[in-house]
Amino acid sequence: MGAGHDHTFEGLSADYKRRLWLVIAINAAMFVVEMTAGALAGSQALQADALDFLGDTTTYGISLAVIGASLRARSIAAFVKGISLTLMGLWVLGSTIYHVVVLSLPRAEVMGVVGFLALAANVASVLILMRYRDGDANVRSVWLCSRNDAIGNVIVMIAALAVWGTATKWPDLIVAGIMAGLFLWSSFQILTQAMREMKTGAPSATNHHGHAH
Repeated sequence: MGAGHDHTFEGLSADYKRRLWLVIAINAAMFVVEMTAGALAGSQALQADALDFLGDTTTYGISLAVIGASLRARSIAAFVKGISLTLMGLWVLGSTIYHVVVLSLPRAEVMGVVGFLALAANVASVLILMRYRDGDANVRSVWLCSRNDAIGNVIVMIAALAVWGTATKWPDLIVAGIMAGLFLWSSFQILTQAMREMKTGAPSATNHHGHAH
């Protein structure tokens, strides 16, 4: 592993890199599947979730690229990821508002099936990365993204049921709004940790609940 318990894990492990590659492949595939299904079903929640997969694919790619780089490079990478999450959150909010005003009912059955697929992909990612959930801002942002995705998918599934049960588009739109909030909250956590690392010049560890010390 190379890092003792007193150090903040910085991703320097062949095992971690292998796991990261696997998770990148899973996320890239799910982005394509969900974006297509979201467009076909007219589901805003599915498209928001697809965007999340795209963000993760990019995020994990950046994470992989900066493992072993200077702390400053890793902090900047985490900062970029935080900004991209913020932009995604704002995009989902904006397009959700557009859907409220303009578009028709999403197709619940497509949402449900694809939501289930996405959940399976994310649970797999979470399990693959579970051993490495604590670390510097770079490692931690990977874990937070995976965890958020799994939460997001559960919510998408609930939305599909609710759209089907109520025959209105509101559950889909409410879910897209919740996911936008989740993006923004995660980006805030990543940005604050990255800024702290830039300022102090040392990795700042976090505990399991995401509170930094």
